[in-house]
Amino acid sequence: MQRRSIFRHAGLVGVLAAGTAPAVQAQPALRWRMASSFPKSLDVMYGNAEVFSKAVRAMSGGKFEISVHAAGELTPALSVADAVQEGSVEAAHTAPYYFFGKDECFALGCAIPFGLNTRQMTAWMMEGNGGRLMRDFYAGYNIVNLAAGNTCGQMGGWFRKELGSAKALKGVKIRIGGFGGKILARLGAVPQNIPAGEIYTALEKGTIDAAEWLGPYDDLKLGFAKVAPYYYYPGWQEGSAQVDFFINAKAYEALSAEHKAILEAASAQAHLTMQAQYDARNPGALRQLVGAGVKLRPFPRDLMSTAFQEAMALYSELSASNPTWKKIYADFAKFRAEQNMWYRFTEGTFDRFMQSQKF
Repeated sequence: MQRRSIFRHAGLVGVLAAGTAPAVQAQPALRWRMASSFPKSLDVMYGNAEVFSKAVRAMSGGKFEISVHAAGELTPALSVADAVQEGSVEAAHTAPYYFFGKDECFALGCAIPFGLNTRQMTAWMMEGNGGRLMRDFYAGYNIVNLAAGNTCGQMGGWFRKELGSAKALKGVKIRIGGFGGKILARLGAVPQNIPAGEIYTALEKGTIDAAEWLGPYDDLKLGFAKVAPYYYYPGWQEGSAQVDFFINAKAYEALSAEHKAILEAASAQAHLTMQAQYDARNPGALRQLVGAGVKLRPFPRDLMSTAFQEAMALYSELSASNPTWKKIYADFAKFRAEQNMWYRFTEGTFDRFMQSQKF
């Protein structure tokens, strides 16, 4: 992703609002398929791919259509990156950290424990070096990435039993995606990577003892409160999580400049839409969950501190063993430090004051 390219072309939306641009009208019709990692029941997450698809169709005057397919329709939820890499589908809609088994760097394009919050992640990707670094990395997998939204701040997860300290995690089987599982494993837990549509059943049957997904709006829909009453915060495992559109590099390079610009403009619209939707819907959903008897709990302080120490140790180990991780994470870490310095004097202090007030 070239710096600011996702927003540089967003002006194309206005150009096309009054009618399809002549250059686009002259293009032959394109029909792509997009495999999502998410079920249709997650209307914000899955629906964001449809926001993207509709924008592409509208801006191309119907000349470029991308059909969106829920997890399992074209390929299993956790196989969409392979499908794009191999060219069996032109595009995928997914959370990049699902594929850290290929290379840990996939997580840096999505979320790592004690990483960046939503705005910081967007800033690193769009105005920092994140977009360029991740675009270079994905090229090795025949993938071109476009931002597809962000989950915003998350909760820590659902647990059958209350956690008294970090020691209480030993032996706990927990569904968690991305790098959070690596840290929990170092704390004695047993992480499981289970697609969204299968989490409730696993909790209900006792196959797992706990589960982390996103935040109140989606968690309410998935019904976790019925089988795991303790809801922990904050989501240290994912201060935010960027979702991406993965596009087959060959298919992308075959596009005209106009169609590439349309994809980037549609990506910008989808990215901002998801963030706004989760920020708007999570507060009411949390209130509803608490009203229904959910037991809201903060993670024990020693758990947070131990998890942080283990995360920093893991990142140092990876920097020593994975040259690509070392390169990308060094930039990520510098950006994180600068952002946290700035937030300390602005949003952080302001937010703490406002949260202490009564309205």
